[in-house]
Amino acid sequence: MMRTRPIGSIIGAIGGLVFVLANAGSVPGSLIWRIAAAVAFGAIIWFVVLRGPEIDQVPPSRAALRTYGISVVAMGVAIPVGATVINNVFDQPNAVVVWVVFVVGAHFWPFAHTFALPVFRWLSVSLIIVAIIGAVPTLAANSAAAAGWTGIVAGFVLLLFSAVGPRLTQRSPAAP
Repeated sequence: MMRTRPIGSIIGAIGGLVFVLANAGSVPGSLIWRIAAAVAFGAIIWFVVLRGPEIDQVPPSRAALRTYGISVVAMGVAIPVGATVINNVFDQPNAVVVWVVFVVGAHFWPFAHTFALPVFRWLSVSLIIVAIIGAVPTLAANSAAAAGWTGIVAGFVLLLFSAVGPRLTQRSPAAP
């Protein structure tokens, strides 16, 4: 076991903030959403990462690191390839945000088993559901606003999981 700061919360909080900042311009009240995300990001960094308790973590195995690497590379390939198809074949540029949310969500799925942390399954499913729900109005109306809301909701989902994730991953000590 090693004691560490919740690195996943930093990564998730950055991702959540980026989702909100990148998509808030297409919805009403964009400044409010950007400020709310920035405040949430700051609170996560302060209360969870810097001031929160260190967490006990088993160093990841080579297989776990390999799964992590494959998932991240697959996401890095799927996003631009999918975006190209969505833009050039289907001519639905607003759907790219929905695709990105879906792929980011899907890339978390293998982490639940690999790192023995079910919280990743909940995060994965949450983002995939956001993408599916957001796809309906985005595609039906070719709506930039619907795509923007999809990105904003996904951003706040990531921020929420970044805030509570370390608490959900704490393992209770074994009973005597």
